Amino acid sequence: MSAALAPRIPARDLLTPEQLALLRRRVAWRGPALILHAWAVILGSVALVAAFPPFFPIAVMLIGSRQLGLAILMHDGAHGGLAQGQRLNMALSQWFCAWPVLADTASYRRYHLAHHAHTQQPDDPDLVLSAPFPITRASYRRKFWRDITGQTGFQQRRAQALNALGDPSWPPARRARQFLDRLGPQVAANLVLLAGFAAAGVWWAYPLLWLLPLLTWFMVITRIRNIAEHAVVPDSADPFRNTRTTRANLLERALIAPYFVNYHLEHHLLFWLPCWRLPALHRILAAGPHGPRMEVRQGYREVMRMATAKPDAEDARGAVVSNARRRAGGAARVNEDQASAGF
Repeated sequence: MSAALAPRIPARDLLTPEQLALLRRRVAWRGPALILHAWAVILGSVALVAAFPPFFPIAVMLIGSRQLGLAILMHDGAHGGLAQGQRLNMALSQWFCAWPVLADTASYRRYHLAHHAHTQQPDDPDLVLSAPFPITRASYRRKFWRDITGQTGFQQRRAQALNALGDPSWPPARRARQFLDRLGPQVAANLVLLAGFAAAGVWWAYPLLWLLPLLTWFMVITRIRNIAEHAVVPDSADPFRNTRTTRANLLERALIAPYFVNYHLEHHLLFWLPCWRLPALHRILAAGPHGPRMEVRQGYREVMRMATAKPDAEDARGAVVSNARRRAGGAARVNEDQASAGF
């Protein structure tokens, strides 16, 4: 039996030729500018902590949100929307977005396109992220605690490293070669970061203001983003209702939803659009005949209330959803690309 494909709507059925032409216009500097913005926030936060240590907790959240921002920009690179020209797009996506956060654009792209082809269908590789919802508030509190204390992040990165090392029965040289092949560029990018911080006289920023946010706040908001995008959606067979756009205020954009990631419904409708075009697409669609059908929610608080609406009397511990951890545990349906993508 063939895999079920998610229903799709041609772009010409959503937009006029003039609207399509406007949205298709490339602006070469916008993708690189967003990368520069992410790194400016990260490095600026480090500088502020060096000058004013009490800023540290806010810096962890800001940096964690920009680390998610880099992952979102890597996602744009996986769709070819980060820069003009395939080589430049991939170079920017890998070196400045994916590898620093221990991800890989090429692996991510191979399995992520299957998510778009089979959105919310049985063969969607990301269905495991949304299928358990709604959950109880108690269940989410446990998840939040594991995320914010670094337990989730540590277990995920440990599994990622174990997967990269391969079978323990292999000779050490073979395991080392596979590790370098799977995680060598990520390690190299992080060594460059460490060297840069050390050269600037702030070596401590690497463990405290790079690894710590990556293992804590990044994990918290990655889970929230996953929930908002596909959990408790109204209709898995309707492309306007099998994913969600969440309207985000300034604080949410700063700390939870960087670089237009909240416009996920629009991304699924036209996944070739760069992220910075999604607000314009949202305005066009919301003002047109499809507006009433769109699954749009007013902020992340509303989405989280929906996702944690299961009665506490039905509380139960959930299954592991991290691809790297599922692969390390022997899950047959998790392929190498999912385990290696790191996001």
